[in-house]
Amino acid sequence: MTPAQIALVRKSYAQIVLNLEQVTALFYQRLLDLDPSIGAMFRGDPVIQRIKLGATLASLVGSLGQMKHLLPAMRALGLEQARKGVSAEHYAPVGEALIWAVEAALGDDFTAETRRAWIAAYDSVARTMTSAAEEDWCEAEAA
Repeated sequence: MTPAQIALVRKSYAQIVLNLEQVTALFYQRLLDLDPSIGAMFRGDPVIQRIKLGATLASLVGSLGQMKHLLPAMRALGLEQARKGVSAEHYAPVGEALIWAVEAALGDDFTAETRRAWIAAYDSVARTMTSAAEEDWCEAEAA
């Protein structure tokens, strides 16, 4: 990500953080609209899931530009998600739902540049998570 993209994600996150509960609720609603089969993966209290998503977003945004600090947590999350049945194909609707929720929260403040910045941030995290899951799968196959 470029410094300008990092700044855009941080600026837009600062705008939505006060309504983060709404953003996470919109995210899950949109995700299930895009792929209802994903709903079977959610076990537990939806409020807790939204809180965890909010914490993950805060961590991601806080670590932008310092990916070496974020990598271990994202790799661990990728492994955890893979063990819950999340596959590489699930990352596209998750990304689409996230971008949609951020756009819905920001309204007119969600510019084309802001969209590209959020996509770059999500793509970076998704690549890290899927890479960790793929490495784990390869190690399991080799064992």
